Amino acid sequence: MLNTFTLQIARFEGKKWVKKLPYTDQAPPLTSEEIESLLKENNIARICSHNKDGTIHAVPVHYKYINGQIVMVFSDSSRKTRNIKRKHDVTVLIDTGRPFRGILIYGKAELGYDNVHQLAVSVHETSGQPREKVERFAHAHLDPAKCVIVKVTPKRIVTFGYA
Repeated sequence: MLNTFTLQIARFEGKKWVKKLPYTDQAPPLTSEEIESLLKENNIARICSHNKDGTIHAVPVHYKYINGQIVMVFSDSSRKTRNIKRKHDVTVLIDTGRPFRGILIYGKAELGYDNVHQLAVSVHETSGQPREKVERFAHAHLDPAKCVIVKVTPKRIVTFGYA
């Protein structure tokens, strides 16, 4: 038996996800609650940004879902940061293995330099490490002067799942 692939489009309004009609007549694969749960439970995403030559730069990153935004910490000199400085449009993919489902987020990235250490600890805490260990790592390896906070505000999302 073949797996069935379904797509569902949603948008973020205020503090909740509002769904539009699915592309197929099947039931939507992810409810608002499932979207929120997937965003909060996972800690690895793939962020895609635009290189100078028009190609896509895609890399896995730690993230934390905070107040409707995907929050990440990058080196200020990384390719993804340079790409975002040039063009703020990004795509973020957050998915799971089994059952295979995910969220594709199209959004705008904004860069910030305030509270880098604090947010870095918060983002990397999602890896499951004790806070003290994460704080030691952040203090030893993350120079706040060389790091940037990236916040992605979703403009449109597509959810998918295999039944």
